[in-house]
Amino acid sequence: MRDYDDLPLRNLIRAKDLRRAMTSAEKLLWYQLRSDRLGTKFRRQHPVGNYIVDFVSLKRNLIIEIDGATHSTEDERTRDAQRTRALEQLGFRVVRFTNQEIFRALNSVIQSIECELSTA
Repeated sequence: MRDYDDLPLRNLIRAKDLRRAMTSAEKLLWYQLRSDRLGTKFRRQHPVGNYIVDFVSLKRNLIIEIDGATHSTEDERTRDAQRTRALEQLGFRVVRFTNQEIFRALNSVIQSIECELSTA
């Protein structure tokens, strides 16, 4: 029997579920990140601290988050800011993109990620 009160175990199980249910925007960006063409390995739906982040390069301490329409309320933006601060306190840089940015300007998103990687 699994102990779901154990946060690390619960996060691993949730991350696995999230990997199976990636959004269209996550799939599109993952196709670009997984190829290692950016010079670093990214993991998807990976536990970091108390959170499961969309994409992370552990080697470069870079987290990429994709925010959908549900992140448009003031409460969600406040939670996103708290999450970002918590991840930064763990030593990560956090970059956020919206679904629309992924769909409409994928090349610009990739360039922004490359820029972040070059400053590490």
